Amino acid sequence: MPELATTTDNTQTVDGKSGIAAVISQLKDRFANRCSTSAALREQHGHTTTWLKNQPPEAVVFAESTEDVADAVKICAHAGVPVIAFGAGSSLEGHVNAPFGGVSIDLSRMNAVLEVNAADLDCRVQAGVTRKQLNSYIRDTGLFFPIDPGADASLGGMAATRASGTNAVRYGTMKDAVLGLTVVTADGRIIKTGGRAKKSSAGYDLTRLFVGSEGTLGVITELTLRLHGQPEAISGGICPFPDVASACNAVSTTIQMGLPVARIELLDEVQIRGCNIYSKLGLAETPTLFLEFHGSEASVREQSEMFSSIAEEFGGGPFEWATAAEDRTRLWTARHDAYWAGKALKPDADIMVTDVCVPISRLADCVAETAEDIRAEGFLAPIVGHVGDGNFHVQVLVNLDDPEEKHRTEKFVERLSLRAIDMGGTCTGEHGVGQGKQKYMAREHGEALEVMRAVKQALDPHNIMNPGKILPQS
Repeated sequence: MPELATTTDNTQTVDGKSGIAAVISQLKDRFANRCSTSAALREQHGHTTTWLKNQPPEAVVFAESTEDVADAVKICAHAGVPVIAFGAGSSLEGHVNAPFGGVSIDLSRMNAVLEVNAADLDCRVQAGVTRKQLNSYIRDTGLFFPIDPGADASLGGMAATRASGTNAVRYGTMKDAVLGLTVVTADGRIIKTGGRAKKSSAGYDLTRLFVGSEGTLGVITELTLRLHGQPEAISGGICPFPDVASACNAVSTTIQMGLPVARIELLDEVQIRGCNIYSKLGLAETPTLFLEFHGSEASVREQSEMFSSIAEEFGGGPFEWATAAEDRTRLWTARHDAYWAGKALKPDADIMVTDVCVPISRLADCVAETAEDIRAEGFLAPIVGHVGDGNFHVQVLVNLDDPEEKHRTEKFVERLSLRAIDMGGTCTGEHGVGQGKQKYMAREHGEALEVMRAVKQALDPHNIMNPGKILPQS
């Protein structure tokens, strides 16, 4: 695979050939004021909610159509200049950084809902449409799109990182929601994968190949998505527990019994304290599960009662129902604001956020060992997670300007990642690999990593598509 390098004046080279200045000139000819080299704009497109160093691109192009993306990629490909797709910039592992410079293609203006097929429960959207925008658009159809990562991320970015969220335990992740894609490949070709049929046995599953590829194989410009009917009734609430292990064991039992819970989220006592400060909830500062059930009036009542019995078995309760829509909204808004609530615990601190995912049977072990690790290090680090599918997050409040403190935090993240892998899990359940989790890929995938390299080489032989992400440098 060709190596990209950066010269002392930050000009990019591929195989020793400089091309960025000529590329920017061509992009400005093609896109006029939709191509910018503003320092502030470039920095914004390198920056995400990440602890990693900001590495801005050399230029930003605002695309308004798939053809725009194809033209930009062709110009960059001809000169071997890197291409980094940008959606809403909500990623956490340095996905949109430009370690070798290059051009950021901003897809936020590609925000049209192209068609909704209510009878078939699907829709087609441009990549810049956000999840909240889509749900607002389709609300009157009686349908909704369930993948909910918290941030109002773009759907193209969610597909690129294989995002999930609070509803994943019932509705799955982006790999389950995406039926087909339009993708611009590394040579500027426009291809379509999948379709509107709910299943197919025809050929390789290219849709799943691009979902989760983090822009390293191509730029997703359109998506065909699976929708769901809005449930007749929704009930939910909160349930406190004496410790995180008891809460996790209650979750495992709930899932193993086949209780069709729609959401089941864990907030440890530190996270609850942050939520009380930021969202003014007034909850008891103890590990707490937030739950939601979807179905008929009778079924959600039955599910809630069954969970109450399970919780009691593990010392939890009482389970407090929140049947009013405004009460549920208040609770789930607080859950989605967990990042800011964590920061409220120490406003002058930086946040290093990480996530892992383990088999549900190992969840209690992994969370308990992680909590003990946090105590041993003396960190202030809330734990919050989509525990119904074994996925949890840790936010370490840290001073990144203190080399010793930053090093200790990085070693903690390493122990957590390896702990999850050794328990049969993964170093990231939904944040993606980006730059931050590359070092664990060989441990998790073994020889399969070389197969990934072969796919990358085949589809992007000149290594221009979001280089420096997912695959460790060989």
